[in-house]
Amino acid sequence: MNDGYGVIMFGKLREKYQKMMMPVGEAFSKLGLTPNIITFISFIISICAGLLLAFNQLVLGVAFIVLTGLVDMLDGAVARATGRSTRFGAVWDHLLDRYAEFSIVFGIAFSVYSTWYIPFVAIFSMIMASFVRAKAESVGKLDKCTVGIAERQEKLLILIIGCLLTYFYSLPVILDYTILDICLLLIAILSQITVVQRLKYTWNMTQGE
Repeated sequence: MNDGYGVIMFGKLREKYQKMMMPVGEAFSKLGLTPNIITFISFIISICAGLLLAFNQLVLGVAFIVLTGLVDMLDGAVARATGRSTRFGAVWDHLLDRYAEFSIVFGIAFSVYSTWYIPFVAIFSMIMASFVRAKAESVGKLDKCTVGIAERQEKLLILIIGCLLTYFYSLPVILDYTILDICLLLIAILSQITVVQRLKYTWNMTQGE
């Protein structure tokens, strides 16, 4: 992420890991797996993660969240290695990413480790950050609007940390909120800050048009 509109932890490393994943993408492309199929596989894994979290299996849930992210990286690697990046593939990828996020947070909502309404506040905020990016790039005609304090990777990392802290440590409940509640509220706040940052960026880029 550039132009001073927040710091994206993993965004700065994107070019590096894309180069590292090229050989992996070439290897998987030889198996006949298309990027769209890999995206769908990542989505199925995210549903498994959500189910595990709903049944209070935090460690297994975290393992499947990590696996979801790894497979999600793989579809882009295969697309770049084979030159099969398409506009539909990009839409498919973004759509299933939102479904994956909802599956994971929905699973937490049904677990014993979270206050039921807080996950829905978090997922609403996450979707709004994605929504404003989509509108900026479609209606606003921006090439990219990936600015913001936190992207999908950071939010999933916060969830992973929250799950692991909940499992391995007996952390106190703060004002009736669990550690996972606090992590979800943090995600909601970061997502809404991202909404504002992306709106500001869009405003600056479209002035006079």
